[in-house]
Amino acid sequence: MKRSSKREQKQNEFCILPNGRFSSKQLSIILTFVLCLVFVSQAQAQRCLPGMRGIQLTGGMVDGFHSSSKKNELSYYVGMSMATYTKYANKWVFGAEFLNKYYPYKEKRIPVSQFTAEGGYYLKFLSDHSKTVLFSLGGSAFAGYETSNWGEKILFDGSTLQNKDSFIYGGAITLEMETYLTDRMVLLLTARERVLWGTSTGHFHTQFGLGLRFIIN
Repeated sequence: MKRSSKREQKQNEFCILPNGRFSSKQLSIILTFVLCLVFVSQAQAQRCLPGMRGIQLTGGMVDGFHSSSKKNELSYYVGMSMATYTKYANKWVFGAEFLNKYYPYKEKRIPVSQFTAEGGYYLKFLSDHSKTVLFSLGGSAFAGYETSNWGEKILFDGSTLQNKDSFIYGGAITLEMETYLTDRMVLLLTARERVLWGTSTGHFHTQFGLGLRFIIN
């Protein structure tokens, strides 16, 4: 009798009672599951809301991928900007960028550097349901200043550099993939084509880079 009584108590912990009610253990399991779903849906809903802002840091290669064997032709960029989300996970992006491109000259190399400010709008065209991975296409306007060899026109061998420092302007088209690592940190993968006028290094430059965006509100 004692053994059968214990067996009945154990069964009642996992089964619906005869009057159609759930046991206390079943109710606690169901409540925990529901709360998990609520918290997950709330976390997903807090992503890419209109008015949300993030500070992003980016960097990468310019005009191809470079190695140590081509250090005299190394080209890179770094940037910092502010992204502000609008409806449908689209966003405005305003920031500044530094691009440095080296040109080989004899056994040395000559740097050509660009300092630019940018402003643009990015349209989200693809994402998953949870907004964990998003793809955007953006257009930006650029304006800034270019300097060759940091203003030094007399080279180490006595030659005179003909490239002049100048103001530059133009635009860029950017393909961006953003992946949420957490609700406050986003990994960025970018590919960009810049078109600038006033420069002595050619109108077109292709950039590939990585970045991090930190959501601040």
